[in-house]
Amino acid sequence: MCGIAGYVGSAPPGLMSRMLAALKHRGPDDDGRWEDPGVALGMTRLAIIDLVTGQQPMTSEDGRYTLVFNGEIYNYRALRRDLESAGHRFRTQSDTEVLLQTLAALGLAGVEFLRGMFAFACWDRAEGRLLLGRDRLGKKPLFTARVGDTFLFASEIKALRCHPDLPTEPDRVALDHYLAFGYTPGDRSLFRAVQKLPAAHVGVWQRGVLTLSRYWEPRPGPAPATFAEATAATRERLREAVRLRLESDVPVGVFLSGGIDSGSIVGLVREVSDQPVRTFTVGFEGAPDFDERDLARAVATRHGTVHTELAVDPDRPELLEDVLDAFDEPFADSSAVLTLLVARATAAHVKVALAGIGGDELFGGYPRYLGIRLARAYDRLPVAARRALARAVPVVIPETMSSRNLGSWVRRFTAHPESGPTFRYARWMQFFPTQQPFDLFTDDWIRAAGPPPPLIQPDRPGPEPPTDPEVFAVWWDLMRYLPDDLLAMADRLGMAASLEVRAPFCDHELVGFSLGLRPHLKTRGFRLKALLKAAVADLLPSAVLRGRKRGFMLPIGRWLQTSWRDRMEDLLSPAGIRRRGWFRPEVVEALKAEHLTGRRNRADQLWALMVLEAWCRRVFDGRPAGAGAGLVFPARGSRDAAAPGRQRP
Repeated sequence: MCGIAGYVGSAPPGLMSRMLAALKHRGPDDDGRWEDPGVALGMTRLAIIDLVTGQQPMTSEDGRYTLVFNGEIYNYRALRRDLESAGHRFRTQSDTEVLLQTLAALGLAGVEFLRGMFAFACWDRAEGRLLLGRDRLGKKPLFTARVGDTFLFASEIKALRCHPDLPTEPDRVALDHYLAFGYTPGDRSLFRAVQKLPAAHVGVWQRGVLTLSRYWEPRPGPAPATFAEATAATRERLREAVRLRLESDVPVGVFLSGGIDSGSIVGLVREVSDQPVRTFTVGFEGAPDFDERDLARAVATRHGTVHTELAVDPDRPELLEDVLDAFDEPFADSSAVLTLLVARATAAHVKVALAGIGGDELFGGYPRYLGIRLARAYDRLPVAARRALARAVPVVIPETMSSRNLGSWVRRFTAHPESGPTFRYARWMQFFPTQQPFDLFTDDWIRAAGPPPPLIQPDRPGPEPPTDPEVFAVWWDLMRYLPDDLLAMADRLGMAASLEVRAPFCDHELVGFSLGLRPHLKTRGFRLKALLKAAVADLLPSAVLRGRKRGFMLPIGRWLQTSWRDRMEDLLSPAGIRRRGWFRPEVVEALKAEHLTGRRNRADQLWALMVLEAWCRRVFDGRPAGAGAGLVFPARGSRDAAAPGRQRP
């Protein structure tokens, strides 16, 4: 596990040193660099596997290939045996050398044999080309940029920004996406000059051209015929995914909430390992509907773990700056603050932690999945009846500030009564679900920007969206929400604390198995995670199995009315919004008024705007506080002209 960085082309003096210094938090144990005329590769290392001989950059014996690699290859021992049987010889015990020799033997086609999380760059001296790759679900990041004739790559944007000539112009398409969903898309950033290598892609930079290709798509595996068969297969496949992710030469802990996913991981770790299990839980004082410490404690007690609890102080608005430090771009999932705190607490004890990320997506854990099923009946109602229901909901079911905001759920479900279920699901996921988010923008911005892009569109080469609504919902979350929100958050905030986060539920073979399961098996009897609960029932206390889903989130709605209100008023003041020139001050003021009076829970929308303004002040105004300043965007569609040579076969 590490941070990687490098470039092909000319570079100002000291660039590599500055890039590695920017990534030191990702790898505080070691660093290294390799240079050739016009090429430089570097890394900072968090030593987890082969603590003695796993240093990078690593060069093949014949001197042709040099590799820097961020991540873990969980099946590296099996791959090594295959390579040794074919005549390859190894100098180290590391998964890095296994990846190096796989690329040397098979080229980028070898990526298909990897089971793990990874981002890598490998210089092929003989062909004068840079090979790039990223894991299937995008657990490990890889950002790229071009400055003149120089191609740059790094694990985080802050390393790319060490180049003094990197433009900081914002990407308006990415901004549209951020306002809609709270995160930037999988191939863009809010810097127009900075792109992401998309998940499940490999790339080749050669003679000024970056060519990308997808090597994996989420496809259904063979489906068990009965619920009993599906239960047994789920248990076995999840058990194997957990076992693989215990591969480490240092102790491994587990993030433990009070939910099914993390609790099942704890129980399975106990099954496959005889080592003591360390568990870590965060909770809130004075917010019982968001606090799961009691349930987490029950799991820890059942399995005899070494358990650590952290109580979060909500009155810490400065944590927003810490999240921005980790992300380098706006990120509006408010649970990022909580993730950072639990990562810091965990990193004080271990270097590696398992987390339950992906369990909801794979096994039907979100109430919205049940909503999609209900929509089949809802869509049979006449349009007039659906319109009447949409008007009645706000009156009959008010919104609340709790973690189970039923009024908001039903309002989202009934919105857009003329639309089909897949469109409504995308709307469900939006931060501004009851209006076009683009209504926020000023007339000047709209004239310069042009019309908004379609809400549902493939944002990079890949499979077309499924037509079945229930399958579409899972597809959307696997292709967008999981990699670009949840896994990005785990990587950036875990590594900000020098902690590696591993996600057993995101094993790509487990993903394929899950996609092969019929939706009604996962939520049998209209119960969330019915199949997963049956598969791990003997591992969890009954209170956890029966408990309602609370979610890993902050009570941000209440905080914006109390301890965070001053920060909100500063970041979203009418004068500051007007000077920034992007949004209509009266629209922002209306959102604030609705939230502060309790008429509507506008926490998501306000938080997204607060994070964006705080980021703009840091990047464009050169300070973390104070009034904003106007900024002119380039015309829509000009982004690709600024990045010539980018090809997508």
